[in-house]
Amino acid sequence: MAVAHRLFGLFSPFTPAAKNNLSSFLIRSLSSSSSTHGPSLDPEIDLKEAAAELEKSSSPSSSLSRTKGRNFHWVFLGCPGVGKGTYASRLSTLLGVPHIATGDLVREELSSSGLLSSQLKELVNHGKLVPDEFIISLLSKRLEAGKEKGESGYILDGFPRTVTQAEILEGVINVDLVINLKLKEEALLAKCLGRRICSECGANYNVACIDIKGDDGDDRMYMPPLLPPPKCESKLITRADDTAEVVKERLRVYNKMTQPVEEFYRERGKLLEFELPGGIPQSWPKLLRALHLEDDKQSAIA
Repeated sequence: MAVAHRLFGLFSPFTPAAKNNLSSFLIRSLSSSSSTHGPSLDPEIDLKEAAAELEKSSSPSSSLSRTKGRNFHWVFLGCPGVGKGTYASRLSTLLGVPHIATGDLVREELSSSGLLSSQLKELVNHGKLVPDEFIISLLSKRLEAGKEKGESGYILDGFPRTVTQAEILEGVINVDLVINLKLKEEALLAKCLGRRICSECGANYNVACIDIKGDDGDDRMYMPPLLPPPKCESKLITRADDTAEVVKERLRVYNKMTQPVEEFYRERGKLLEFELPGGIPQSWPKLLRALHLEDDKQSAIA
């Protein structure tokens, strides 16, 4: 495949030319906006300042030689609810690099108090994307914390979601591979509406049983529910933004904002598109084969 030769590429520090390109790009991008309709966030963070922090936090650490993980720099793309977190987390364990989900970083911020949190909550509950400068600031803080612990690579989940974010990221680090997960929209809607969280332990479950007959000779898609153990059954809650209206709006916004990101990486030969054939038992082995990892790695986590 076109990106196979990139799968085990190591991190390359950004060059002076890349720094200059990033600086000139940032000047042009300061007037850009992530959302033009619905509630908006009044950020206290400047995009240029946030990008500078990302550049700083992405610099190689002197403690990298102590880390056990490999220097993978991978990105997961895919519609909300497609399963980016599930597969990114599995690959994180397999490859020995951290899984960084910007959605988790945003939810941590939502759990805090203050005006910024309340504005952010309104955005998320309406299915809107969070502004670039805010996401970049949260990510830079997480990368800086990881650098201090000796982390040498990562699998990003939920970033970048806009071309602005993708250009900033490319300006400060060499992304090796972008994995774009795809799933039939019918299954995607059912998965999102079936998500449940245990209010006590925070574990994620899904009560949807997806059984879709294949068209024109395609295989039937079956995804059984992921039910909670008895101790969590009475404590299940639904995310505030997991309603039919909000889920459809999230998909609309995602397609509008993120499809150009797919093209951005496709043009650079970094995009691997993977159609999920079903649940984890069907999809995981095929994803490993697509990543050329099945021979020496599959038995470690399957």
